[in-house]
Amino acid sequence: MHDHAPSGIRAAGNRRLLAISLAITAVVMVVQVMGSVLSGSLALLADAVHMFTDAAALVIALIASIVAARPANDRRTFGYQRAEVFGALVNGVILLALSAWVAVEAVTRLMQPGEVEVAGGVMLIVAIVGLAANAVAMWLLSSAQRDSINVRGAYLEVLGDLIGSAAVIVAAIVIVTTGWAQADAIASLFIAAMIIPRAIGLLREVVSVLAESAPKGTHVQEIRDHILATTGVVDVHDVHVWQLTRGAPVFSAHVVVAADTLSDGRAAGILSQLQTCLSQHFDVEHSTFQLEPAGHVEHDAHA
Repeated sequence: MHDHAPSGIRAAGNRRLLAISLAITAVVMVVQVMGSVLSGSLALLADAVHMFTDAAALVIALIASIVAARPANDRRTFGYQRAEVFGALVNGVILLALSAWVAVEAVTRLMQPGEVEVAGGVMLIVAIVGLAANAVAMWLLSSAQRDSINVRGAYLEVLGDLIGSAAVIVAAIVIVTTGWAQADAIASLFIAAMIIPRAIGLLREVVSVLAESAPKGTHVQEIRDHILATTGVVDVHDVHVWQLTRGAPVFSAHVVVAADTLSDGRAAGILSQLQTCLSQHFDVEHSTFQLEPAGHVEHDAHA
Protein backbone atom coordinates (compact mmCIF):
# COMPACT_ATOMS: atom_id res chain seq x y z
CA MET A 1 0.00 0.00 0.00
CA HIS A 2 1.18 3.51 -0.77
CA ASP A 3 0.23 6.77 0.91
CA HIS A 4 -0.79 9.27 -1.76
CA ALA A 5 -1.72 12.04 0.68
CA PRO A 6 -0.30 15.44 -0.26
CA SER A 7 2.91 16.46 1.47
CA GLY A 8 5.04 19.56 1.77
CA ILE A 9 3.50 22.81 0.61
CA ARG A 10 0.52 21.01 -0.98
CA ALA A 11 -0.50 19.84 2.50
CA ALA A 12 -0.98 23.43 3.63
CA GLY A 13 -4.43 24.76 4.49
CA ASN A 14 -6.81 25.93 1.78
CA ARG A 15 -6.28 29.59 2.62
CA ARG A 16 -2.51 29.36 2.29
CA LEU A 17 -2.77 27.48 -1.01
CA LEU A 18 -5.20 30.07 -2.36
CA ALA A 19 -2.91 32.89 -1.22
CA ILE A 20 0.13 31.36 -2.94
CA SER A 21 -1.88 30.75 -6.13
CA LEU A 22 -3.10 34.35 -5.98
CA ALA A 23 0.47 35.66 -5.80
CA ILE A 24 1.53 33.53 -8.78
CA THR A 25 -1.52 34.59 -10.79
CA ALA A 26 -1.04 38.30 -10.05
CA VAL A 27 2.61 38.28 -11.12
CA VAL A 28 1.94 36.40 -14.35
CA MET A 29 -1.04 38.65 -15.11
CA VAL A 30 1.21 41.70 -15.09
CA VAL A 31 3.72 39.93 -17.33
CA GLN A 32 0.97 38.96 -19.78
CA VAL A 33 -0.47 42.48 -19.92
CA MET A 34 2.97 43.85 -20.73
CA GLY A 35 3.51 41.09 -23.26
CA SER A 36 0.16 41.81 -24.91
CA VAL A 37 1.00 45.50 -25.27
CA LEU A 38 4.40 44.71 -26.75
CA SER A 39 3.20 41.97 -29.12
CA GLY A 40 -0.29 43.21 -30.06
CA SER A 41 -1.71 39.75 -29.36
CA LEU A 42 -5.46 39.48 -28.65
CA ALA A 43 -5.08 35.92 -27.39
CA LEU A 44 -2.40 37.00 -24.94
CA LEU A 45 -4.57 39.91 -23.82
CA ALA A 46 -7.52 37.53 -23.37
CA ASP A 47 -5.30 35.24 -21.30
CA ALA A 48 -4.15 38.27 -19.29
CA VAL A 49 -7.74 39.33 -18.66
CA HIS A 50 -8.51 35.76 -17.64
CA MET A 51 -5.59 35.97 -15.25
CA PHE A 52 -7.05 39.18 -13.84
CA THR A 53 -10.38 37.40 -13.42
CA ASP A 54 -8.58 34.50 -11.76
CA ALA A 55 -6.92 36.91 -9.35
CA ALA A 56 -10.31 38.41 -8.45
CA ALA A 57 -11.81 34.94 -8.13
CA LEU A 58 -8.98 33.78 -5.88
CA VAL A 59 -9.52 36.83 -3.66
CA ILE A 60 -13.21 35.89 -3.45
CA ALA A 61 -12.30 32.27 -2.72
CA LEU A 62 -9.80 33.33 -0.05
CA ILE A 63 -12.36 35.57 1.67
CA ALA A 64 -14.98 32.82 1.43
CA SER A 65 -12.64 30.26 3.02
CA ILE A 66 -11.97 32.65 5.92
CA VAL A 67 -15.69 33.25 6.41
CA ALA A 68 -16.44 29.52 6.14
CA ALA A 69 -14.02 28.81 9.01
CA ARG A 70 -16.08 30.88 11.44
CA PRO A 71 -17.78 28.73 14.11
CA ALA A 72 -21.50 28.00 14.21
CA ASN A 73 -23.77 30.13 16.36
CA ASP A 74 -27.41 30.21 17.45
CA ARG A 75 -28.46 31.92 14.21
CA ARG A 76 -26.29 29.98 11.74
CA THR A 77 -26.34 26.56 13.35
CA PHE A 78 -24.39 24.90 10.51
CA GLY A 79 -21.72 27.58 10.56
CA TYR A 80 -20.60 29.44 7.44
CA GLN A 81 -19.64 26.58 5.13
CA ARG A 82 -22.13 27.79 2.52
CA ALA A 83 -19.87 30.82 2.00
CA GLU A 84 -17.72 28.53 -0.14
CA VAL A 85 -20.70 27.80 -2.36
CA PHE A 86 -21.45 31.48 -2.90
CA GLY A 87 -17.79 32.07 -3.71
CA ALA A 88 -17.96 29.32 -6.34
CA LEU A 89 -21.14 30.91 -7.73
CA VAL A 90 -19.36 34.22 -8.29
CA ASN A 91 -16.44 32.40 -9.92
CA GLY A 92 -18.75 30.63 -12.36
CA VAL A 93 -20.52 33.83 -13.38
CA ILE A 94 -17.19 35.59 -13.92
CA LEU A 95 -15.99 32.74 -16.13
CA LEU A 96 -19.08 32.93 -18.33
CA ALA A 97 -18.87 36.71 -18.69
CA LEU A 98 -15.18 36.51 -19.60
CA SER A 99 -15.69 33.81 -22.23
CA ALA A 100 -18.43 35.90 -23.90
CA TRP A 101 -16.12 38.93 -24.07
CA VAL A 102 -13.26 36.91 -25.53
CA ALA A 103 -15.53 35.37 -28.18
CA VAL A 104 -16.92 38.73 -29.32
CA GLU A 105 -13.47 40.30 -29.58
CA ALA A 106 -12.06 37.33 -31.48
CA VAL A 107 -14.91 37.23 -34.00
CA THR A 108 -14.59 40.99 -34.55
CA ARG A 109 -10.89 40.61 -35.32
CA LEU A 110 -11.53 37.70 -37.67
CA MET A 111 -14.19 39.61 -39.60
CA GLN A 112 -12.32 42.93 -39.56
CA PRO A 113 -8.64 42.03 -39.45
CA GLY A 114 -7.44 45.46 -40.57
CA GLU A 115 -3.72 46.02 -40.25
CA VAL A 116 -3.17 43.63 -37.38
CA GLU A 117 0.46 42.95 -36.56
CA VAL A 118 1.39 40.43 -33.91
CA ALA A 119 4.92 39.95 -32.59
CA GLY A 120 4.96 36.18 -32.39
CA GLY A 121 8.30 35.92 -30.60
CA VAL A 122 7.28 38.06 -27.63
CA MET A 123 3.89 36.33 -27.58
CA LEU A 124 5.58 32.91 -27.42
CA ILE A 125 7.93 33.77 -24.55
CA VAL A 126 5.17 35.29 -22.41
CA ALA A 127 2.82 32.37 -23.11
CA ILE A 128 5.47 29.86 -21.99
CA VAL A 129 5.91 31.79 -18.73
CA GLY A 130 2.12 31.72 -18.23
CA LEU A 131 1.95 27.99 -18.93
CA ALA A 132 4.65 27.21 -16.36
CA ALA A 133 3.02 29.41 -13.70
CA ASN A 134 -0.42 27.89 -14.25
CA ALA A 135 1.03 24.39 -14.00
CA VAL A 136 2.54 25.24 -10.61
CA ALA A 137 -0.73 26.76 -9.36
CA MET A 138 -2.72 23.70 -10.52
CA TRP A 139 -0.28 21.38 -8.79
CA LEU A 140 -0.70 23.32 -5.55
CA LEU A 141 -4.52 23.18 -5.68
CA SER A 142 -4.96 19.68 -7.12
CA SER A 143 -5.46 17.87 -3.79
CA ALA A 144 -7.49 20.52 -1.93
CA GLN A 145 -9.96 20.97 -4.82
CA ARG A 146 -11.31 17.44 -4.29
CA ASP A 147 -12.81 18.41 -0.93
CA SER A 148 -13.77 22.06 -1.39
CA ILE A 149 -16.13 23.42 -4.03
CA ASN A 150 -14.58 26.83 -3.43
CA VAL A 151 -11.02 25.67 -4.12
CA ARG A 152 -12.37 23.68 -7.07
CA GLY A 153 -13.71 26.91 -8.57
CA ALA A 154 -10.23 28.44 -8.35
CA TYR A 155 -8.67 25.23 -9.68
CA LEU A 156 -10.93 25.21 -12.75
CA GLU A 157 -10.06 28.80 -13.54
CA VAL A 158 -6.35 28.03 -13.34
CA LEU A 159 -6.98 24.98 -15.57
CA GLY A 160 -8.67 27.24 -18.10
CA ASP A 161 -5.64 29.54 -17.99
CA LEU A 162 -3.24 26.66 -18.53
CA ILE A 163 -5.16 25.50 -21.59
CA GLY A 164 -5.35 29.08 -22.79
CA SER A 165 -1.59 29.49 -22.44
CA ALA A 166 -1.06 26.31 -24.45
CA ALA A 167 -3.34 27.66 -27.19
CA VAL A 168 -1.42 30.95 -27.22
CA ILE A 169 1.85 29.05 -27.57
CA VAL A 170 0.51 27.17 -30.61
CA ALA A 171 -0.77 30.41 -32.15
CA ALA A 172 2.56 32.13 -31.51
CA ILE A 173 4.46 29.31 -33.20
CA VAL A 174 2.14 29.57 -36.23
CA ILE A 175 2.67 33.34 -36.41
CA VAL A 176 6.46 33.05 -36.06
CA THR A 177 6.74 30.33 -38.71
CA THR A 178 4.08 31.45 -41.23
CA GLY A 179 3.26 35.08 -40.41
CA TRP A 180 -0.50 34.25 -40.31
CA ALA A 181 -1.74 36.72 -37.65
CA GLN A 182 -5.29 35.33 -37.66
CA ALA A 183 -4.03 32.40 -35.59
CA ASP A 184 -4.13 34.81 -32.66
CA ALA A 185 -7.91 35.37 -32.97
CA ILE A 186 -8.54 31.65 -33.45
CA ALA A 187 -6.61 30.92 -30.25
CA SER A 188 -8.81 33.47 -28.48
CA LEU A 189 -11.96 31.65 -29.65
CA PHE A 190 -10.46 28.38 -28.47
CA ILE A 191 -9.87 29.86 -25.01
CA ALA A 192 -13.52 30.96 -24.81
CA ALA A 193 -14.75 27.54 -25.98
CA MET A 194 -12.73 25.80 -23.26
CA ILE A 195 -13.94 28.10 -20.50
CA ILE A 196 -17.70 27.77 -21.08
CA PRO A 197 -18.28 24.04 -20.29
CA ARG A 198 -16.20 24.25 -17.12
CA ALA A 199 -18.10 27.31 -15.94
CA ILE A 200 -21.43 25.62 -16.66
CA GLY A 201 -20.32 22.50 -14.79
CA LEU A 202 -19.31 24.55 -11.75
CA LEU A 203 -22.59 26.49 -11.77
CA ARG A 204 -24.54 23.24 -12.11
CA GLU A 205 -22.83 21.91 -8.99
CA VAL A 206 -23.54 25.15 -7.13
CA VAL A 207 -27.22 24.96 -8.08
CA SER A 208 -27.33 21.34 -6.90
CA VAL A 209 -25.96 22.34 -3.49
CA LEU A 210 -28.25 25.35 -3.11
CA ALA A 211 -31.27 23.26 -4.19
CA GLU A 212 -30.30 20.76 -1.44
CA SER A 213 -30.18 17.88 -3.91
CA ALA A 214 -28.57 14.62 -2.86
CA PRO A 215 -24.79 14.74 -3.45
CA LYS A 216 -23.60 13.26 -6.72
CA GLY A 217 -22.95 9.54 -6.32
CA THR A 218 -25.23 9.21 -3.30
CA HIS A 219 -27.91 6.55 -3.72
CA VAL A 220 -30.72 7.19 -1.27
CA GLN A 221 -32.32 3.78 -1.81
CA GLU A 222 -29.04 2.10 -0.91
CA ILE A 223 -28.94 4.08 2.34
CA ARG A 224 -32.53 3.00 3.07
CA ASP A 225 -31.57 -0.63 2.50
CA HIS A 226 -28.66 -0.35 4.94
CA ILE A 227 -30.90 1.19 7.59
CA LEU A 228 -33.60 -1.46 7.13
CA ALA A 229 -30.97 -4.20 7.46
CA THR A 230 -30.17 -3.02 11.01
CA THR A 231 -31.51 -5.37 13.69
CA GLY A 232 -34.56 -3.90 15.40
CA VAL A 233 -35.44 -1.50 12.57
CA VAL A 234 -38.94 -1.96 11.14
CA ASP A 235 -39.22 0.93 8.68
CA VAL A 236 -37.68 4.24 7.65
CA HIS A 237 -39.25 7.39 6.21
CA ASP A 238 -38.60 11.13 5.85
CA VAL A 239 -35.16 10.39 4.43
CA HIS A 240 -33.25 13.53 3.45
CA VAL A 241 -29.71 13.84 2.11
CA TRP A 242 -28.11 17.14 1.12
CA GLN A 243 -24.77 18.92 1.44
CA LEU A 244 -23.64 22.21 2.91
CA THR A 245 -20.75 22.35 0.45
CA ARG A 246 -18.58 19.87 -1.42
CA GLY A 247 -17.47 17.13 0.98
CA ALA A 248 -19.95 18.07 3.73
CA PRO A 249 -23.02 15.81 3.31
CA VAL A 250 -25.85 15.91 5.86
CA PHE A 251 -28.42 13.18 6.51
CA SER A 252 -31.64 12.90 8.50
CA ALA A 253 -34.33 10.21 8.75
CA HIS A 254 -37.18 8.94 10.90
CA VAL A 255 -36.52 5.33 11.85
CA VAL A 256 -39.32 3.07 13.08
CA VAL A 257 -38.09 0.42 15.54
CA ALA A 258 -39.75 -2.53 17.23
CA ALA A 259 -42.13 -1.54 20.02
CA ASP A 260 -40.00 -3.03 22.82
CA THR A 261 -36.75 -1.50 21.58
CA LEU A 262 -37.22 1.85 23.30
CA SER A 263 -38.26 0.26 26.59
CA ASP A 264 -35.54 -2.36 26.97
CA GLY A 265 -32.58 0.01 26.41
CA ARG A 266 -31.57 -1.11 22.91
CA ALA A 267 -32.27 2.29 21.32
CA ALA A 268 -28.79 3.66 22.06
CA GLY A 269 -27.16 0.65 20.40
CA ILE A 270 -29.31 0.97 17.27
CA LEU A 271 -28.59 4.68 17.02
CA SER A 272 -24.86 4.01 17.28
CA GLN A 273 -25.05 1.35 14.56
CA LEU A 274 -26.95 3.67 12.23
CA GLN A 275 -24.51 6.55 12.68
CA THR A 276 -21.51 4.25 12.21
CA CYS A 277 -23.08 2.83 9.05
CA LEU A 278 -23.62 6.29 7.56
CA SER A 279 -20.09 7.36 8.42
CA GLN A 280 -18.25 4.25 7.19
CA HIS A 281 -20.29 3.31 4.12
CA PHE A 282 -21.45 6.70 2.85
CA ASP A 283 -18.92 9.20 4.29
CA VAL A 284 -21.68 11.09 6.12
CA GLU A 285 -20.30 12.53 9.35
CA HIS A 286 -23.37 14.60 10.28
CA SER A 287 -26.45 12.38 10.60
CA THR A 288 -29.65 12.82 12.60
CA PHE A 289 -32.06 9.96 13.36
CA GLN A 290 -35.44 10.20 15.02
CA LEU A 291 -36.33 6.82 16.52
CA GLU A 292 -40.04 6.05 16.65
CA PRO A 293 -41.85 3.02 18.11
CA ALA A 294 -43.90 0.88 15.71
CA GLY A 295 -47.46 2.20 15.59
CA HIS A 296 -46.41 5.82 16.06
CA VAL A 297 -48.47 8.07 13.81
CA GLU A 298 -47.07 11.21 12.17
CA HIS A 299 -49.54 13.44 10.41
CA ASP A 300 -46.83 15.03 8.23
CA ALA A 301 -44.81 11.91 7.45
CA HIS A 302 -43.81 11.37 3.85
CA ALA A 303 -41.52 8.94 2.10
